[in-house]
Amino acid sequence: MAKFLHIADVHLGFDRYSSKVRTQDFFHTLWDVFERYAIQQNVDFVAIAGDLFEHRMIQPAILNQAQLCLQQLQAAEIPVIAIEGNHDNCPYGTKTSWLRYLSDWGLLKLLEPGSDDTLYLPWNEKTKRGSYIDLDCGVRVLGASWYGAAAPKAIEQIATAIETLPTGPGSTVLLFHHGLEGQIARYSGALRYSDLLPLKEAGVDYLGLGHIHKHYTVDNWVFNPGSLEANNVDEASFERGALLVNIDAGQINAQLQTNYRQRPITRLSLKLRGHEALEDIEGLSLKTIDQAINQKRLFPDQQPIVELRIEGEVGFDRLELDTRSLQNLLQTYCNALIFLLKYEVDNVAYGTPLPDDADRHQIEREIFVDLLTANNVYKKRAQPLAAGLIELKDRQLTGDDEETLYTMVEQMLAAPPPTSSRASSDHSR
Repeated sequence: MAKFLHIADVHLGFDRYSSKVRTQDFFHTLWDVFERYAIQQNVDFVAIAGDLFEHRMIQPAILNQAQLCLQQLQAAEIPVIAIEGNHDNCPYGTKTSWLRYLSDWGLLKLLEPGSDDTLYLPWNEKTKRGSYIDLDCGVRVLGASWYGAAAPKAIEQIATAIETLPTGPGSTVLLFHHGLEGQIARYSGALRYSDLLPLKEAGVDYLGLGHIHKHYTVDNWVFNPGSLEANNVDEASFERGALLVNIDAGQINAQLQTNYRQRPITRLSLKLRGHEALEDIEGLSLKTIDQAINQKRLFPDQQPIVELRIEGEVGFDRLELDTRSLQNLLQTYCNALIFLLKYEVDNVAYGTPLPDDADRHQIEREIFVDLLTANNVYKKRAQPLAAGLIELKDRQLTGDDEETLYTMVEQMLAAPPPTSSRASSDHSR
């Protein structure tokens, strides 16, 4: 029986949100996964199906993180087999990558297919080169490159090359960094299941994928663990983790492991109906957070990542809300490491139907009424204020001085709202 750990899309060096603590999260996650599911489970090997790093060019501290995690496995005598993904393959203009560097130093075995004539060569421990390796646990592991749009053609070549290889020790695992269609929305360039079938016919028992950050399996043959950490708040809902795999007499049992150190992410929403005042938004936002805490969806002591999406309609100029100040307040209130405020509202739409023969003065008056009615502060006085604005405009055009006009505006704003139901009509449509 063989036991191994299949991970992908680690993304060490993740630097979105400009948070050093968040970048460290990805290191701590990988360390914890190796400790729990490789060392404690005493696996025969670890397979990394691409994107160990977030960037092709990495900082020294990120390289050190990778080295520390891999040295942890090296001390436990657990070999690491890896392939390059689209994030960590050779930078443009160079012939090597940081995975090649780690392989040359013996911290992992980077499997790289060769040319068309010799696509698969056995691993040579002396040169630290090869495209497949036969392990003592009875598993042959084959590597693949990042092929992008050329993946379907590459699969045909790989399948042909596999059929020419000498008989392996038992089960065959192929690591392939690419996504399968239908697993997540808005993902172009994914492979069809039929594209993969030549590999099955060539004798691949376990197709270990990466690239898509969501866990999925197909026919107990295609396996994708997903990323270890969420790369954005949209991925918070994805099932993802590390696959602990047992192969016994050709039978595969792959179990997703998710009980390891991860930064919690909470997504909240606040729907506005258009009747709320500007000063109400802060209180409603705080209430939304309190509800999430009481419902055990948000845990301030864990310094979560929080997204609050404010949607709907507002009865004031949407730009009047100081979103930066509100975001800072809410981040402090719920002790979030990162707080994302999505303010996506529209102003309440008002419009009074006008007859086809309406003159300029009538159109002007109704436009003023509609604009005032759309504002919570002025909607109850929309009619008299509209009349006042028209008079103000006329008096300005006839040459009244600024002091007189300013006094008129003060008097208009100081006047109490009318009590007539007709005057307080909101003219909504």
